[in-house]
Amino acid sequence: MKIDVFNHFVPPKFLDRVESVTGDPEMKKRNAHIPTLWDLDARLRLLDPYDDLQQILSLGQPPLEILAGPDESPELARVGNDGLAEICASHQDRFPSFLASLPMNNPEAAVREMERAMRELGACGVQIYTNVQGHPLDEPRFLPIFQYAAEHRVPIFMHPARPATFADYRSESKSRYELWWAFGWPYETSVAMARLVYSRIMERFPDLIVVTHHMGGMVPYFSGRISPGLDVMGERSVDETYEPLARPAMEYFKRFYADTALFGAEDATWLGYRFFGVDHCLFASDCPFDPEGGALFIRETIRVLDRLPISEEARQQLYEGNARRLLPLR
Repeated sequence: MKIDVFNHFVPPKFLDRVESVTGDPEMKKRNAHIPTLWDLDARLRLLDPYDDLQQILSLGQPPLEILAGPDESPELARVGNDGLAEICASHQDRFPSFLASLPMNNPEAAVREMERAMRELGACGVQIYTNVQGHPLDEPRFLPIFQYAAEHRVPIFMHPARPATFADYRSESKSRYELWWAFGWPYETSVAMARLVYSRIMERFPDLIVVTHHMGGMVPYFSGRISPGLDVMGERSVDETYEPLARPAMEYFKRFYADTALFGAEDATWLGYRFFGVDHCLFASDCPFDPEGGALFIRETIRVLDRLPISEEARQQLYEGNARRLLPLR
């Protein structure tokens, strides 16, 4: 069995609710050309060639806090999570569970929704983004979310977020050539991981499970800039001082988990696998955001994983074993 832990689906009821809250049909229009993202029959047809493939569903972009303020985002979370739970209940052979979305601009409501989704809806984890409307995840107001996740062993799946309005240069008003996505998202993931490490959140909550989308962003490739690079952090800083972590920083970075959603990049997959290790890598395709509506990413990710120079036992861990060990699947 192959369990795809990070792919996306948007229930039509959620799209309708977003339009009623925002008064803007933009999200519907943007998703209209990808029927496998919102049409359940189309998604099931996409999976027909794969008898041994299951998917853990999660909502797609954008983050809920971009769509609505703190008074309305909790309702969007409820509608979206209820919609995914209904799909999983009716097609459990294909969708054994889902990742709940949280209204991160309302941290108290986010904790309540996390508890509801896990206990009542059968979610197997939560999806958050690498920033909350431009604010870092290590701000004190978000601490209760990480505390609850750690104490109740709720896996957190961290998705990168950066809009086109985040310019590549200060002289410009937006990012060009879609570089905000191609290079901005791996940077977002890497910085979010580092902030969780150096703010001591990973140190404070040793049982915290964080799965990073797209194989940990830039971290495996730039591990030398973490150690020994950042091991001298503070020695060259003029206006800040830093207390050393209880353990070497690299130990905390290697505590993260990573998924294989690298769009068929074989060398990058092998590098990430070697950095995080077989116990911390999970199969994911990022379906359906490819030119073929999901088929390309599924096919290419499987091709790459089947070519890795690893044992069949290790390959089974990637495809299924680690997901079953980490996630409370039915």
